[in-house]
Amino acid sequence: MGIKFGPAGHSASFAAAGFKATVDAPAWLAGLGLNAYEYQCGRGVTIGEPSARAIGEAARAHGVTLSLHTPYYINLSSGEAERREKNIVYVLQSCAAAAAMGAQRMVVHCGGVGKQSRSQAMQHSRENVRLLLDAVEQAGYTQTLCLETMGKVGVIGTAEEVCELVALDDRLLPCIDFGHLNARTCGHCNSREEFAAVLDLLENRIGVGRARVLHAHFSKIEYTDKGEMRHLTFADERYGPEFAPLARLLRERGYEPTIICESAGTQAEDALTMKQIYEGVPL
Repeated sequence: MGIKFGPAGHSASFAAAGFKATVDAPAWLAGLGLNAYEYQCGRGVTIGEPSARAIGEAARAHGVTLSLHTPYYINLSSGEAERREKNIVYVLQSCAAAAAMGAQRMVVHCGGVGKQSRSQAMQHSRENVRLLLDAVEQAGYTQTLCLETMGKVGVIGTAEEVCELVALDDRLLPCIDFGHLNARTCGHCNSREEFAAVLDLLENRIGVGRARVLHAHFSKIEYTDKGEMRHLTFADERYGPEFAPLARLLRERGYEPTIICESAGTQAEDALTMKQIYEGVPL
C-alpha cells in the first residue's frame, strides 16, 4: 500500500496555476509528487455522477488515491429520530459520490455534546454508527467510514472516544487529526512522546493492523482553552504541531497511513513538505 500524502481540496496555487476544475487536480498533484487527494463535501454532496467518474478516472491515471469528506452537519451524537434519518441520507449521498469516483475512505465528524452528558452523547454515537453501517451495507456500498478526532472541546472526538467507536466494527477506521488533538489539548499533541501515546492507544484498542493503515489529517491550528480556532499554514511557529517527530515514529513502526493536509491555502505545498520530511527520516 505505502504511505500517501495529499491535500484536502485545492490550495491557492492550484488556481494560480490556471486550474479551476477538480478533474485537473490529480495530474497537477502527481506533478508535484503527491499521491492522495480528499474531495470536499463538507457543505453538502453536490457533485453529479459524470463529474465524479471523470475525477476518478483522472486519479487512477495519475496514481492518486481519493478519499471524501462527508458533510459537516452530520451529527452522530444526536438521539433525535429526524437527525438520525438525515445522517443516513447524507452518508448514503456521500457513498454514491465516493463510489462513482473510486474513493474508498469517507471521513465523518462525530458531532457536538450540546446539553446532554458526554456519556449520553457517546451512547448516541455508538447507536448512530451502527445505524450508518447497516444502511451502507444494505445499500450495497463498501466504503470505509473514518471517524475523525475533533478540535473543539465541546465535541465528541478525543482519541479515546474515536478509538472506542472505531472498535465497534472492522468496517471503521480512525481519522486521526493530529492538529485537532493538539488544539483540544492546548498544545499537548506535539512531541514524540505525545504522538507515540496516540499510536499506542490505536494499537491497543483496534489492533496494529488497522492502526498501521489509519487515515490522518495534519495541519497547524490556532487554539484557545476551548480548542480549535482556525487552521494555519506550516509557516506558523507558535501553535504546532510539528510533523517531524511523528514522521520518525511512522517510519519506525512501519505505518502506511494516508495523510491529508488541511493547511489554510497551502495544503498541497505543506503536504509535499511532510512527504519530504518523511523521506528524510533514516531507515
